[in-house]
Amino acid sequence: MRSFDLSPLLRSSIGFENLSRMADFAMRDEGSAYPPYNIEKLGENEYRIQMAIAGFAEDELDLTVQENVLIVTGRAAEEADDREFLHRGIAKRAFERRFQLADVIKVTDATFENGLLNIGLVREIPEHKKPRKIHIGGKQQPTPIEGETADDESRAAA
Repeated sequence: MRSFDLSPLLRSSIGFENLSRMADFAMRDEGSAYPPYNIEKLGENEYRIQMAIAGFAEDELDLTVQENVLIVTGRAAEEADDREFLHRGIAKRAFERRFQLADVIKVTDATFENGLLNIGLVREIPEHKKPRKIHIGGKQQPTPIEGETADDESRAAA
């Protein structure tokens, strides 16, 4: 397994201490692509993870968010031994899939229908993380950049 030295990138960066840990997480071989999943961008701040989980019931699935990691776990219930399979192509084996989430990503909902687990995500940026204009030389409050017009800028400069 390769190890990357990110120290040259981190010399001029502030607050990216966990970048090395995230790079290691991305390079780690998870060993299995089961269950398959999609990650969709639905809008400016909305996302959806869709997982194909054929054969599982809703009560056999567990979703947990802990320290910016979404953990999806599936544990199959015991089946009756009286069934005889000639071919068993539906993989109903236990799994655990982890998704690293940014600080501003929140899990909003989860639905399970027709063998697909849909997990809704939204990006909620707190006010203190939104871009704002800082005025030089004054003791004014920083103003949000989004709602500012050209008239507001000319009055602030005067």
